[in-house]
Amino acid sequence: MGLTKTEIFTEEQNSLAVMLKAMAHPARIAILQEIIKSNTCICGDLVSELGLAQPTISQHLKELKNAGLIQGTIEGVSVCYCINPEAWALLKNQLGSFFDQFKSGQSCC
Repeated sequence: MGLTKTEIFTEEQNSLAVMLKAMAHPARIAILQEIIKSNTCICGDLVSELGLAQPTISQHLKELKNAGLIQGTIEGVSVCYCINPEAWALLKNQLGSFFDQFKSGQSCC
């Protein structure tokens, strides 16, 4: 989809697409799961937990942060990440509404 085509979609459609695109990688899902599991900000434990190189994890964190799914704070020489609760609630709400649009038993195929 070209950048100029996004204006034909609603803000909600564009927002959902950005967040889902950021999540559409198994490493990013694993990162989000580790952050959620830790129930606190993560400051560098991801390399040992996931077995990925630090530059790879940094790139995935950047994508998740750009999509607004996580937020980071600087503590000393490291950046600590946690789930962005507002974005997480929005994603949950939008996905729920999206899935609720389909009513089971009404398939035409």
